[in-house]
Amino acid sequence: MKDSGKLGFLTRQVHAGHIDDPKGSATVPIYQSSTFKFKSANHGADCFSGEDDGYIYTRIANPTIDALEQAVANLEGGFGGIATSSGMAAITTVYLAFLGQGKHIVSHNALYGPARVVMETIFSRFGVDYSYVDTTNIQQVRDAIRPETTMIYTETPANPTIGITDLKALADVAHEAGIPLVVDNTFCSPYLQRPIEFGADIVVHSMTKFLNGHADVVAGMIVTSDEKYYKMLRPVMVNMGCNMDPHQAYLVHRGLKTLGIRIEKAQDSARKIAEYLEKHPKVEWVKYPGLKSHSQHELAKQQMDGPGTMISFELKGGLDAGKKLMDNVNLILLAVSLGGVESLIQHPASMTHSKLTYEKKLEAGITDGLVRFAVGIENVEDIIEDLDQALALA
Repeated sequence: MKDSGKLGFLTRQVHAGHIDDPKGSATVPIYQSSTFKFKSANHGADCFSGEDDGYIYTRIANPTIDALEQAVANLEGGFGGIATSSGMAAITTVYLAFLGQGKHIVSHNALYGPARVVMETIFSRFGVDYSYVDTTNIQQVRDAIRPETTMIYTETPANPTIGITDLKALADVAHEAGIPLVVDNTFCSPYLQRPIEFGADIVVHSMTKFLNGHADVVAGMIVTSDEKYYKMLRPVMVNMGCNMDPHQAYLVHRGLKTLGIRIEKAQDSARKIAEYLEKHPKVEWVKYPGLKSHSQHELAKQQMDGPGTMISFELKGGLDAGKKLMDNVNLILLAVSLGGVESLIQHPASMTHSKLTYEKKLEAGITDGLVRFAVGIENVEDIIEDLDQALALA
């Protein structure tokens, strides 16, 4: 796209990453090939040396995957994208690029469970140390940094506590220490938040969620703010074999084209559902950035273009009441994940964050009664009616 910076987000989500296909395809074709033919022996040598940007092997690069990488990087306002086979592949690629024996990471204590578990159970075996703090408290982050710290990693809103981290303040702390800030932007997507605009160096996504939006693909993405970090990360992905499949890339790129309108519909419903839950006599508390009762409501308005579609709440009856609620929904699906067209409900303490000890869950604010609700694009009246009948049984 020419002058894409002048175009609106919805226009760019439709057109970014388009390939000028010689056959005239209006959509990006699926280059379902593991390897690519060279024009000559010299051409092959030039491709391997980097003098020619021709394609070699899909683990290294592929036209369909490239198109998706360019599209997401464009929407995030970054230098370049690196697509991976899953969100966890994106996270571990970043970990591998910056961490090693004797190195240290400072991270949020409430974030996607496996992102923490892989650090504590696998990377720790190779001499990597870690500190998990509340990154919404900038002083805690500052106090946790050591001479051997090589990365600050956070996600905002946090999963599943919906805590909001001040990205600009955190980026300033990272850069004062001479280390990169990595932000998981899965909960917002670039439609609602672009961490690079606030100083983040690297953004990661589980594209399984909002970017794909249809609960039928597992995929990840890394976007870097500059060429230096791109050149650090790309070889790690290639050499570790974390690459995406071309057909997988095609499906995500197709889903990306409706990102904004999907989020707008689900977000509008989430506002109404959060207000409904906050007034319900059986609900102890609700955490949603769009509610004035959220302790970081004003910060959310400053760095997010909308409060999003994720809600956490707890029932006055605790875990038992939460289980009855989840066991009695009819329309809403009892399932993990988020960002799809369907509404999902789940129990983080026993599901997505079950590998954390009880003490670590409490430190992160993950109580036994916490329920995480991902709002879909169904009619909001139907979602509320389903919640109402299930709450009556809780």
